Amino acid sequence: MGILVDTIKEKLTESFTPSQLEVEDQSHLHAAHGGAAEHRAAFPEKDMTAETHVHVVITSAAFAGMNTLAKHRAVLEVVSEEVDRLHAFSLEAKSG
Repeated sequence: MGILVDTIKEKLTESFTPSQLEVEDQSHLHAAHGGAAEHRAAFPEKDMTAETHVHVVITSAAFAGMNTLAKHRAVLEVVSEEVDRLHAFSLEAKSG
């Protein structure tokens, strides 16, 4: 795994104690995508630039009573620094 994926996983585990957590580097699926190439070129000095697309599935009791927007905001608040280094971030957040 890459630096960003590992850091995202650690932060989400610490913040939400999830019953399910999948943090998947999907960069290889978008390698030919123009935006991904531009993103890598923008950060040539960083090893973590190989990670451009990350998908997260998280289920946590901490999300009880939250609507989808609130769940997404809560997750993004925790991993905003890492998401800022990505070209794309997709998220499925569930309570449970």
